[in-house]
Amino acid sequence: MIGDPVRLKTAALLVLLGLLTMLAGIGQLTFWAPAETVTASVPSDTKAAPLTVIDQKLIALHDGPVKIKIQGEGNFIVATGRPDDVEAWVGKTAHNTLTGVSKDQKSLEVASSDGEPTAPSPVGSDLWVNTEDASGELDYTWNPPAGGEWSLLVASDGTKPAPSSISMTFPNNATTPWAVPLIVLGIIIMLAGVALPFISKAISNRRKGDEHRNGDDFGGPHSGGETTSLPVQAPPGKVDGPRGAGAEGSSLRITAVAAALATALVGGTAIAAQATSTPQPANTSSPSSSASTEGDAAPVMLESQLQRILEQVASTVDAADAAKDAAKLAPRVDKMELQVRTQNYKIRSTVSAYEPRMPVRATKLQSSVISTKRDWPRTVFALTQGEGNVVPQVLTLVQLSPRENYKLWGSAPLQPGTNFPSFPVPRDGTAPAAADDKTGLAYSGNEALGILGEMLTTPDSPNRSKLADGQSSPYIAGALAYQADTVKNGTSANFKFSHTPVNNQTVVLRTADGGALVVGRLDFAFEGTPKAAGDKLILEDDSAVFAGGKETTTGMVLNFAESVAVYIPPAGSADPMKLVAATRGLVGASFK
Repeated sequence: MIGDPVRLKTAALLVLLGLLTMLAGIGQLTFWAPAETVTASVPSDTKAAPLTVIDQKLIALHDGPVKIKIQGEGNFIVATGRPDDVEAWVGKTAHNTLTGVSKDQKSLEVASSDGEPTAPSPVGSDLWVNTEDASGELDYTWNPPAGGEWSLLVASDGTKPAPSSISMTFPNNATTPWAVPLIVLGIIIMLAGVALPFISKAISNRRKGDEHRNGDDFGGPHSGGETTSLPVQAPPGKVDGPRGAGAEGSSLRITAVAAALATALVGGTAIAAQATSTPQPANTSSPSSSASTEGDAAPVMLESQLQRILEQVASTVDAADAAKDAAKLAPRVDKMELQVRTQNYKIRSTVSAYEPRMPVRATKLQSSVISTKRDWPRTVFALTQGEGNVVPQVLTLVQLSPRENYKLWGSAPLQPGTNFPSFPVPRDGTAPAAADDKTGLAYSGNEALGILGEMLTTPDSPNRSKLADGQSSPYIAGALAYQADTVKNGTSANFKFSHTPVNNQTVVLRTADGGALVVGRLDFAFEGTPKAAGDKLILEDDSAVFAGGKETTTGMVLNFAESVAVYIPPAGSADPMKLVAATRGLVGASFK
């Protein structure tokens, strides 16, 4: 029975080993578990700068929400924008960029860039998807506004140093891969320890049975012969015979190995827990980047940005229209729209009955056309309708440079009975085309406007079939009728009309069917010359405001600006072009 105590000791050690192993696994999930978050801060010796950029790679370093704590003097702003937009807005201004986290996870890595000492205030820029305003301190939880990559810009007013006390708390990506295996292994070892005495006893009984059967075969006690066994005295510390060397020796070896294994597992568990507690960088792309157009240019804005911009444009135009003050248009209106409304105010200040321009509304956005052209100038179209709009109107908004806001370049009512073309969804954006590029199109943008100008000038134009419905288009028919009536009624004068495209204000965006919508301006010149000496030309009150009088014997010129939008079918299509939207406004008059 010498082996029984050894087996029991071995079983007890296995149970203890299993218990310690299981506890080690539980410990990795509890008291040895790594912290749930890590916090890193900007070093205190970081050089001051008017702008601070939080790079998109740092924001996306860890999966899950990122908490940002910013402290500074006075008011400051945190703006969210696409990385290239933030970079473009920062430009040559001195700035700090937070790029990563130090190896000890305690400090944010900062790259300083020298440059201009100040910048304009970033408040109100159209580049930002959203902003957070704060005074003194801000606790900010980062959540991406949409798919793709994003950066943050932190600034005061562009002249003062940006807040320098910034800390970021990330979810800890540390894992405890040994926890569950250790718990399972501990349970297995404990079960093995509990089962060992029973298994050993069963093996021992089987051996005795085998020896008993061997005795019968080779003349044992049951064979009828006599056998005398003499005891042999073993030297101290040595156990001879199959029982001592096989059973007790094996048990002692198992005990020693078990003890060593227990020491290694328990002692090494803390090291394993520590080794796996170092956060590993997450995928540097945004968690929602699958929704972005990787490899392709992202749209220049989100639809929520466009809605905000339209509201600001509409309120600006409303205020200017009410006051008949063109100076109020400057922040949000430019090019043709600025010229037409400015001249409209001038006429209405003298001729009270003169009709005002159609109001600009943002209350009902029926369609948005957002370009993917990420360099400048950038262009978007919007189809809106609201109070005072008998029909929807096509608005053209252009941003000339990163630090300028979008301005309304033109507005034109949709032609009655005309459908606005279908475009890709705003989140995918719309590819632009150069005005002189007809790749994949039946005509280039310049060609389309040239054909329209020719049709408006010459009723029997040979290109008439290239534009749908010819004179039955309401705007084309109206323009041609106006010109014909002028000639018919002006018996004492000769008249000349021309509609000339202004190419530097032409924008082309591709439609969903492979075609395109070209929006641009035509200059409509209306010249009159008396047929004989002494013949007079009489101007209307509105034209007289610019000409400085109502009568002339030398001749006159009236100038109109025409805002038009033409649909161009894809190459190979048998369909003609369509005039989608058009309007005109008187912008000048003079005597020859």
